Order: sequence, then structure tokens, then C-alpha cells
Amino acid sequence: MSRYPFPQLNDLPDDIKAKVLEVQEKAGFVPNVFLALARRPAEWRAFFAYHDALMLKEEGSNPNGSLSKGEREMIVTTTSAANHCLYCVVAHGAILRIHEKKPMVADQVAVNYRKADITARQRAMLNFAMKVCLNADQIEDADFEALQAHGFNDEDAWDIAAITAFFGLSNRMASVSGMQPNPEFYLMGRVPKQK
Repeated sequence: MSRYPFPQLNDLPDDIKAKVLEVQEKAGFVPNVFLALARRPAEWRAFFAYHDALMLKEEGSNPNGSLSKGEREMIVTTTSAANHCLYCVVAHGAILRIHEKKPMVADQVAVNYRKADITARQRAMLNFAMKVCLNADQIEDADFEALQAHGFNDEDAWDIAAITAFFGLSNRMASVSGMQPNPEFYLMGRVPKQK
């Protein structure tokens, strides 16, 4: 499954073990990324600190930015597909479906966001994200202006770029390590949750 064996939960440093158990309690399982990266505790801490800074912002908490949690996951899913990262497309696609309450949106943006059932605003956001993903050296004022035409500001552009760049790293490490999505991710947000 993975090129690098996952460490045992009980062998993890206390802070990492506590976070993994917290995630398990909330999700009902431990996403493989938490154990795959835990083999290097300092890198795990740095990775999840930046992940959380980018992805766990409360909507409306940043007066200078306006991305919703669903839009953040949409960026991850779309750019991870461009990077051919199975783990991130499946895992973040699941989270995207839940936030957007749309069971087909993750598949649509992963395959072709230009034809997905999303808003013109979200399409502009993904145009920018994909340019950052594939041709960041070609970003120019016109790209920022295209975002501004849809109500995004420079802080939003920073967020879109930072999420895209961070998950570029994540995509590559998941692919190199052979990390596979947990089976639970495949059905999340597709079928009604069992009560």
C-alpha cells in the first residue's frame, strides 16, 4: 500500500497521538495522511500547522479574504486532479461534497471544472488556481483583475495561491509515498449519513 510503513499510534509523540485520536473521534477513522506523515514528527507538525492555517479558517474570520471552506476544498480537489494525486482528489473531494452539499461536485471539478455545476465566481477562482498550479511563472495583473471582477480581493488571491502551492507539496509526497485514500472517503458526502 504505502512505500513507507506507518508508525504505530502508541509510538507517536504525545501531541501527535492526541491530534490523531481527536481526528479519529470526529471522523470515525484515521485518514492515512495523519499516520503516513507521522514518521517524521517535526515535518508532521509543520505540515499540519500550515494546513490548518490555510484550511481551517472560519468563514468571515478574515476581513481581507472571503473563501468558503467548500471553495478551499474545491481548489484542493481541482489542482490535485491536475497533479494526478489520487489521495487528495478522493479525500478532499469527500470534504468538498460535504461542505457544498452537492454529491457530484467533486467528480465534476476533478474531471473538468470548466463544465462543472459551479458558479461563475468559483470558475474564476479555479482558473486562477489552475494557472498557479501549472504556470505560476505566467501570473500577471490580468489574472488578478479577472478575480476582482468576481468579487475576490488580493487576500483571496493569496489564499488561492497558497492553498494551490501547499497542496502541490502534499500531492507530490502522497504520490511518491504511495499513500492510498481510506475506503471511507469514497462514500462520504455521496450517500445519506447513517443515524
